[in-house]
Amino acid sequence: MVYLGIDIGSLTCDAVLIDDRRQVVAWSVVPTGARNAEAIRRAKEEVLSRAGVSPDRVVSTVSTGYGRNRVPGRAAAVTEITCHAKGISAVLPGTGVLIDIGGQDSKAIRLDARGRVLEFAMNDKCAAGTGRFLEAMARVLEMDLEEMSEAGARARGGLTISNMCTVFAESEVVSLIAEGTEVAEIVWGLHQAVATRTRALAGRVARDLRGLKVAMSGGVARNPGVVHALEEVLGCRITVPDAPDTIGALGAALIALERTRQA
Repeated sequence: MVYLGIDIGSLTCDAVLIDDRRQVVAWSVVPTGARNAEAIRRAKEEVLSRAGVSPDRVVSTVSTGYGRNRVPGRAAAVTEITCHAKGISAVLPGTGVLIDIGGQDSKAIRLDARGRVLEFAMNDKCAAGTGRFLEAMARVLEMDLEEMSEAGARARGGLTISNMCTVFAESEVVSLIAEGTEVAEIVWGLHQAVATRTRALAGRVARDLRGLKVAMSGGVARNPGVVHALEEVLGCRITVPDAPDTIGALGAALIALERTRQA
């Protein structure tokens, strides 16, 4: 029997299946698009297909993310903070601070030694410094996110992007391109801007990161340029788990298993 966690975000819908031993059986990530109900259906079908199991073997489903209340047949809808804490503690035990940068918001979560949430800070008022921000900048630069990540690694560094508002940052990037600024330098500046904004968020949950195990989740964690920039501004090493964008869904699946056992 298996347990399903679904994390429905603004950019992707993530699904994770685990078994009774808390082991991941399969996972999937599909674009959310304009119809999240369709994304939920596709993510569920894909993860079941990858696992080679039928829907009737799913004992319980827990949902999370901004669209968590849209998931049919859920046993519970749980906040992203709780699910990300649960997921990261399972794959990286001892994590003291988790930085999660998703499609439309970013979070910093302080955990205790047992993986429980002590404090969190969240930027959910605008898309500045999130996946949407980087996606918009990639469009202006006429490259995909993978190309953008690779380009930043070739930069000498030193360029500052002064605007974090997506609209104004787009205008600034267009001006830099018109001035002949190298694309690699612009990308480096964008990564630094995201890191600087995230540093303020992390500072709200832990003034001093020394001695703390810091991890990162969310789709942006797949961008090594952002991770490296964060390590520089935070002054610490950041551990990125495999499939960082599925950590919330993993946490939801673990909660589904635990609630079933407690029932």
